[in-house]
Amino acid sequence: MRTPANRSAVVGWGSITPLGADAEQTWINVQAERSGVQRLTDPWAEDLSVCIGGRVPESALDQLTPLIRRRSDRCAQLAILAARQAWAMVEPQRLGIDPSRVAVVIGTGIGGLTTMHEQHLQLTTGGPSRVNPLTVPMLIPDAPAGQVAIDLQLKGGAHTPVSACASGAEALMLAQMLLNDHRADLVLAGGTEAPVNRLGLVGFSAMRALSSQNEDPSQASRPYGANRDGFVLSEGAGVLALMRDSDAVSLPPLGWLLACGSSSDAHHIVAPEPQGLQASRAIDDALLRADLKPEDLSSVQAHATGTTLGDLAEARALRRSLGTTADQLPVSAPKGQLGHLLGGAGAVEAIIALQSLRQGLVPRSLNADPLDPEVHLAVTTTGSVELTATSSQRVLLKNAFGFGGHNISLVLAAPACSTPAQPD
Repeated sequence: MRTPANRSAVVGWGSITPLGADAEQTWINVQAERSGVQRLTDPWAEDLSVCIGGRVPESALDQLTPLIRRRSDRCAQLAILAARQAWAMVEPQRLGIDPSRVAVVIGTGIGGLTTMHEQHLQLTTGGPSRVNPLTVPMLIPDAPAGQVAIDLQLKGGAHTPVSACASGAEALMLAQMLLNDHRADLVLAGGTEAPVNRLGLVGFSAMRALSSQNEDPSQASRPYGANRDGFVLSEGAGVLALMRDSDAVSLPPLGWLLACGSSSDAHHIVAPEPQGLQASRAIDDALLRADLKPEDLSSVQAHATGTTLGDLAEARALRRSLGTTADQLPVSAPKGQLGHLLGGAGAVEAIIALQSLRQGLVPRSLNADPLDPEVHLAVTTTGSVELTATSSQRVLLKNAFGFGGHNISLVLAAPACSTPAQPD
């Protein structure tokens, strides 16, 4: 028997992405239809068959002290920067909250891949004495959550969902559980990943999961597009600050996490169940827990990575769960601009989803035109779509799926009253 969810208020957020050093700049560039994918000119990428990716602005990491830079993997560094933004934004709401009642939930698909690669090189070229004694605490997946808790002195628990590309979205689900169970009064939740290095590119390329369209990086990530040939590897982090709705009294919430659904394919270590049967169950679970019908939705934000099998499985799942509502419901696919942030994708994209709802604008899905004829959805291929304010709030379904058959669906809502900064 499903337990209806108590909605969680989103009272702050922070992100660092290939489109911007914070959530506002990322949203501005989303609206401007810019791409965060670039050609990699590093010497280590010269001989790779895939040499494109999405990177965050390097200058943004200058905010970190040399000590943090030395003692943490890039994955944790990105999480710290995003968490600091969310923590600063939530200052009016957190007054009077004991740090022992503030939890951290930061998901990641891989963890410290850069450290793993660099220290293996040290071992093979210089011998055991050259290996950093902090190798293990830098590469373990729970390091970002622990580093954020240390950085902000938060003592209400540090948790790390590791569910591949669904990790950031699963972090939000766990955060809602912590709040509903009164284990915490405020939760910083999200995801982070830093896989754009030699090992990451070679590993995913060997699986034939990556787009190899090196000649035109901005066109390479083609979610739902007829000519897609894989995803583009990207890095970044997103963190949302969540509270029980009844406790968020200092400022109006930015939006709400209404409910979360989950399922597992139990099908294959990499490939999704092709008909989207279990992904559809996650969607249905989220809608039932939110006490909503498909026609109550304003839009959908798809997982849509740009892989042939994954995009079709999700399209079939959405069609099965939404029925004829899918004929008109606008569907956006943000990875056409961001690339795929793996464990960071769910949280970063959830922030974009809430910004979209607040402004009443579903962004264009970059590079999805021409649409795969087997994708029977109203994907925003040719331009953004304006949402009418038919009620006091708009509601969105957001999907996140991961290798191994991890399926997470979120139902997000935001007030239909905000006018964020326009693109320049």
